Amino acid sequence: MASLNVGNLGEYLREQRRNAQLSLRQLADAAGVSNPYLSQIERGLRKPSAEVLQQVAKALRISAETLYVRAGILDAERDRDEVETRAVILADPTLNERQKQVLLQVYESFRKENGFEITPDLAQGMAQNVTQDMAQDEAQGMAEHISGTQQAPDTAVRGPRTADGSDADPQQTAS
Repeated sequence: MASLNVGNLGEYLREQRRNAQLSLRQLADAAGVSNPYLSQIERGLRKPSAEVLQQVAKALRISAETLYVRAGILDAERDRDEVETRAVILADPTLNERQKQVLLQVYESFRKENGFEITPDLAQGMAQNVTQDMAQDEAQGMAEHISGTQQAPDTAVRGPRTADGSDADPQQTAS
């Protein structure tokens, strides 16, 4: 098979996999792709989609955007500002997920108006990143909400406790 022009993506993936001390099979399993397919990517024989790159990046715990640039999906110079802007919006703890989505949509509409559109593969990969981030934030928020609401009623309903942890008699503590 002839080698495709995928830059140094394969070499970079192999280096990252080795740095993570993962075998090809372990990374393939973690990323949800076949072992032969991942091997072909590393050897430069296959050009993976943005979705596959995202899965591999997640398994390696590296930036998907870095892999997009190395695969030629993102132009390093032209798209760096866009990626950084999106990352800053998504990382802003003062915005809720709905606000982040609206802001990203407005940002993208302005870019389109000015003649800068992202590729469909990149858009899909970024949408999946956003969806995963939203799910993680939602789960974390729910966990914090649950733990917060469980503690508040407990202290509000119950009065002082004795040394053994049982409820104290309110009449005895009032005197």
